[in-house]
Amino acid sequence: MLNHPQIDPVALQIGPLAIHWYGLTYLAAFGLFLYLGFRRLGHPPFATLAGSSAWTRQDVEDMLFLGVLGVVAGGRLGYCLFYKPGYYASHPLEIFAVWQGGMSFHGGMLGVMAAMAWFARSRSKPFLQVMDFVAPCVPTGLAAGRIGNFINGELWGRVADPSLPWAMVFRGAGSSARHPSQIYQFLLEGLLLFVLLWLYARKERAPGQVAAAFLGGYGLFRFIAEFFREPDAHLGLLSLGMSMGQWLCVPMIAGGAALWWWFGQRAAAPGGR
Repeated sequence: MLNHPQIDPVALQIGPLAIHWYGLTYLAAFGLFLYLGFRRLGHPPFATLAGSSAWTRQDVEDMLFLGVLGVVAGGRLGYCLFYKPGYYASHPLEIFAVWQGGMSFHGGMLGVMAAMAWFARSRSKPFLQVMDFVAPCVPTGLAAGRIGNFINGELWGRVADPSLPWAMVFRGAGSSARHPSQIYQFLLEGLLLFVLLWLYARKERAPGQVAAAFLGGYGLFRFIAEFFREPDAHLGLLSLGMSMGQWLCVPMIAGGAALWWWFGQRAAAPGGR
């Protein structure tokens, strides 16, 4: 049984300026997106597009800016609507108090989709092509975020068998050994999802299939990880013994699989592309 290292969340203090590890993981996520996005320009079909349809490094930089806006706005609104709708309905001004914490991946994903829809419309690019471009560049950012969660000692796992070699006691979570679920999520929805998607997206696929693979793949890996993650204290386990995170993943898994099949069928039809 291990003890959480209780790393100081402040990585660097310069006078009144405090640089937090969690902020640095966000910077790492943005840097990784740019690096992978620039690499993605060399993948089909983006490498062969020309003229007004061509993709440029400026497109990648603009998508990052819009994506940041989408993930912050969508993540905050998603948390308020999915996890504490009653509270924020009674305290609407606190919706803007992002410094108090409270973000939802599922809401952030919807925010990013809205931002990418605006980008696609403003640049006259097919929405599915934009989402296919973005999808493989996202999991490394998720992985960086989970490292931030681990450093902060937050979003810990459920109680584990103390004989589990990597079971860990987290400050604020009592004296019981717990699963380091942040690391599970780092490995599953971060690294593993990235490797699978990156390899899958290196060949040209039917429009929308790469994005659908991300949708279903993330939903599946997050659903699995939720079995080891402590449910939100104010919600606990819901119907069928599943957490809110798992219930939000169910439509992602089903929708991702259905869309992947449908996009493939549509492309295979005469004149489908």
